[in-house]
Amino acid sequence: MIQPVKEKIILGIDPGTTIMGYGVLRIKGTKPEMIAMGIIDLRKFANHYLKLRHIHERVLGIIESYLPDELAIEAPFFGKNVQSMLKLGRAQGVAMAAALSRDIPITEYAPLKIKMAITGNGQASKEQVADMLQRMLRLSKEDMPVFMDATDGLAAAYCHFLQMGRPAVEKGYSSWKDFIAKNPDKVK
Repeated sequence: MIQPVKEKIILGIDPGTTIMGYGVLRIKGTKPEMIAMGIIDLRKFANHYLKLRHIHERVLGIIESYLPDELAIEAPFFGKNVQSMLKLGRAQGVAMAAALSRDIPITEYAPLKIKMAITGNGQASKEQVADMLQRMLRLSKEDMPVFMDATDGLAAAYCHFLQMGRPAVEKGYSSWKDFIAKNPDKVK
C-alpha cells in the first residue's frame, strides 16, 4: 500500500547520450500529478565531454526549478557495445552527481522493473509505457511529448511513486529449504 504524504516531488530521469528524458511528479496524499516532462537534447554536441557538462547544467536547472525531494533514475542496461555503455554510464553519473550536490536521495531502477511497474509487462515498448502513463495520469494528447525519452523519465518517477511505503526486501532466499532455515517460526 502506498503511504500517503503531505507533498513530495519526484524527478525521474531516463539517461541518454543523445536524448535524455525527464519527468517530474508531485505526490499529494497518495495522488500523483505530472508537473513537467521533457528532454535534454544533446544532439548538437559532437564532443562527449561537452554533452556531460550540458547534462550537469540542465539537471541542476531542473532541480532548481522543481525542487525535487527524490530522484529516480533508470539504470543502464547491459549492451553489446562497451563504448556506448561507458558513455551512457557517464551520462547517468553526471545526472546523479547533480542530484547529490543538492543532497537529493537517488534510487536506481532497472528498465525491466520500470516497464513492469507501469504496464505489467517487463518487455513493454516505449509506446505502451507512454500510453499507460497517459491513462493513469489522465494526460491529454497535447501533454504527450514527441520524444518518448520524456515519458521514460516520467515512468521512472512513477515507478518510484509506486514503491513508496514498500520496504525493500532484506531477506533473499535461494530455495524453499533456505526460506525454512531462515524462518523456522513460520513452518508448522
